[in-house]
Amino acid sequence: MKVKIGLLGRIIIAIALGVLLGGIAPEMFVRVFATFNTVFGEFIDFAVPLIIIGFIAPAIAEFGKGSGKLLGLATAIAYTSTIIAGFFAYSVASRVLPTIVSKQVDDVVEPGAGMATSYFDIGIDPMMGVMTALVFAFVMGIGMAAVNSDVLHRGFAELKDIIEKVINYVIIPLLPFHVFGIFLNMTFAGEVKKVLSVFALVFILIIVMHWVMLTFQYTVAGVMSKRNPLKLMKTMLPAYFTAVGTQSSAATIPVTLRQTKETGASERVAGFTVPLFATIHLSGSMITLVTCSIGVLLMNGMGVDVMIYTKFIFMLGIAMVAAPGVPGGAVVAALGILETVLGFDTTMLALMLALYVAQDSFGTATNVTGDGALSIVVDEISKK
Repeated sequence: MKVKIGLLGRIIIAIALGVLLGGIAPEMFVRVFATFNTVFGEFIDFAVPLIIIGFIAPAIAEFGKGSGKLLGLATAIAYTSTIIAGFFAYSVASRVLPTIVSKQVDDVVEPGAGMATSYFDIGIDPMMGVMTALVFAFVMGIGMAAVNSDVLHRGFAELKDIIEKVINYVIIPLLPFHVFGIFLNMTFAGEVKKVLSVFALVFILIIVMHWVMLTFQYTVAGVMSKRNPLKLMKTMLPAYFTAVGTQSSAATIPVTLRQTKETGASERVAGFTVPLFATIHLSGSMITLVTCSIGVLLMNGMGVDVMIYTKFIFMLGIAMVAAPGVPGGAVVAALGILETVLGFDTTMLALMLALYVAQDSFGTATNVTGDGALSIVVDEISKK
């Protein structure tokens, strides 16, 4: 019987092997994987602008073709919820994590010190910067919707299919090897104990914030619909646990739609908003990315500035609008922004990938469960 190990399982195995071998492996072996990490990191940097263009441009064109008051209302509410989640995560994590992480990084002299270097790099440069890619995606998406361009839309849709295959068949399969190389190198440099101790604390904080955010969303929905928020949340639990298992908002849509209707949202609104929110509402993922990024910055002895994070949160909310519908898709879409706005290097990006994937199912579950609350809000506003 063939046992299929999911991405999370492979990431856990990669971390465990990296920690076990890092203390005994010769430097030559560690440098081989350091070289792989360097080249793979360059490839990810190259792919990120293409991911942004390939997913966001056709998504905006599709939204435009179905434009109307309901679409505008739903999109505004979804984006607002995602941004609120980002600032909530920042306000909590920036206050809680420094105390926790400072105990682990008192001896940090310089991030990455003592780690093995790569033998070479290929020098794969991105075709354009992240902000340029975002602007280009928006210009093309809005333009395609405005002129009803079928030819360009088909072209960008095919680009999306190509990029999705690159993610599914190149980036995601190689991700565990990337994580293995990073943890191998960190163990070799004596940094892994610090990282793993912080991992667990960050994970717990993220789960708590997920449920606080869901409580907020359903309190708002309950007040607007004059229904009990706790009963609404209980109704949506099947969607939460389905998403924990599937790690996919798209795969959970049938369950999310059924439970959203059971909360009392109209069939017309729920049928429109649930599939839409599965793509554009990522409050759980936003909480995870903001919190993990703060943890990684602090672990590397770097500061957390509110103005930089304001820019990061607003850009991230846009970049995740059409995040690839695969496990870890949101963090893949965020890599370029982490690098350009927060100054992440290859090692820090790999840590983000490992941190995010480790709890991806809970972030996805928070996203889809929140979709039910937002659908109720849209339904109540559309009645007025």
